[in-house]
Amino acid sequence: MSSSKPTLPSLAEAGLQLLLARAEDHLPVLDQGLEVEALQATPRPTPLPGRVEVPTWQSADAGRNDLTAQRWGVIAPEGDVGDAILRAIAPLIAHREKEQGAPAKVYRVPADMDAARAVAWKDSVLQAEDVPEEERPWYLLILGDLHHVSLELQQVLAQGACVGRLHVGRPNGEPDLEGCAAYVTKLLARELRTEVKEAPNVLIYTARDGTLATTQGHQVLMEPCREAIGTRWKAKWPALELVDIPYDGSSPEELLRAVGQAQAGVMLSMAHGLGRPTQGWVSAEEQRARQGALSVGRAQALTGELMRHTPFLPGGMWFNVSCFGAATPAKSTFHAWVSRLAQEGAWSSPATSVLASLPGAGERPFLAALPQALLANEQGPLAIIGHSDLAWTLSFTDVENASSSRASRILAVLEVLAKGSRAGVAHAALMRHYQEDNDRLMANYQARADAQLYGHPDPTDPVRHGLLWMRRQDLRGYLLLGDPAARLAVKRGAP
Repeated sequence: MSSSKPTLPSLAEAGLQLLLARAEDHLPVLDQGLEVEALQATPRPTPLPGRVEVPTWQSADAGRNDLTAQRWGVIAPEGDVGDAILRAIAPLIAHREKEQGAPAKVYRVPADMDAARAVAWKDSVLQAEDVPEEERPWYLLILGDLHHVSLELQQVLAQGACVGRLHVGRPNGEPDLEGCAAYVTKLLARELRTEVKEAPNVLIYTARDGTLATTQGHQVLMEPCREAIGTRWKAKWPALELVDIPYDGSSPEELLRAVGQAQAGVMLSMAHGLGRPTQGWVSAEEQRARQGALSVGRAQALTGELMRHTPFLPGGMWFNVSCFGAATPAKSTFHAWVSRLAQEGAWSSPATSVLASLPGAGERPFLAALPQALLANEQGPLAIIGHSDLAWTLSFTDVENASSSRASRILAVLEVLAKGSRAGVAHAALMRHYQEDNDRLMANYQARADAQLYGHPDPTDPVRHGLLWMRRQDLRGYLLLGDPAARLAVKRGAP
């Protein structure tokens, strides 16, 4: 007997829900969300020089997974730190060189690149005129934390390439070379094995803790994905196993059991990420250790310390939807908007709470400890897609009809991974949706400017415009951690 699809809440009913919880009690920073009218205060994003947000393939007539055509390279920080990490991953570089039949390009970059300098570096070095196009790598592995190689460079490059990042850090944020080497050993062991699965396990997990954010996110994203995987995917891949992990707020044991047993699995999860406690972090070390940890209950969190040696999606791929699940930037892309709301009476109190959770002036950006630990974990995933900023649930809705889900965007990423394509191809699929939203948003700004010039009414709907802005900002925040050339050990469904 078929069940009818649940009715999604309207935009006005749902509000703007944030997947961020306070570290001390795991209660949501925005317990009631923000009213949709707050979207009318969104500022215009700063445009990047040139057309860097247009995706390009090194060889458009070749398979996207073909390293011989698309090439693989490394970006390391200048100085001794970069030298040390390059030595630690030398076996991976040798493996990729053998795979592509050519030397791997190794680039060295300064630590403090902003977006403009990143664009200039891309134009003058990565795409230098004296380097033949077929020798320019489309797969790029960045080494080091965000203070070694900037987040801005990764985001600029991700608009035209497959970009991942590898860093395993010590409590002070400096590289753990043994952890980096452990990731390489794990990755090579998986890639060189001859046994592959007919189809992957696909795991779905929502921390259904009763908050409005996870309730809405489950309706808008997780349920549509679960239904599609259980019907359309299962019809194509009968051997596929769908695991809908139940939520238990008193213990993460069921979650850890399910993900620990999954081999070559793809997992989509939604939960609150831990943010700043009300009284602030005790130290920078505590912040790096706990911010972005996954809240799985009132007093339960998956932290880097817990997950360093706990089996979790061995040889798999994880798409983690939560605030700061991949990284914390030097400055949030939502900072200007939230600051404006904090100064306005209608939203001042909730906006102030969010503002207090954002990075402060002078704080060092950093990758979250949880994904670092899992990449170094011998029984952990090969790659992780997670957020480097605030993650909002309404980013998975339709701009024109906010009661309709756009879960297909995330589902497409999961399907690319499940087919055995490389992780960077999956992340690039997500970035194409960012580029579409960015183009629509810029067209809106142009329409507004033209209307003002000719004395016509503003043709854009301010709430829909704001939702488009939010979706654009949200999608841009997703990062790939791990080698972008990593792929599941499954029967390949993509060339």
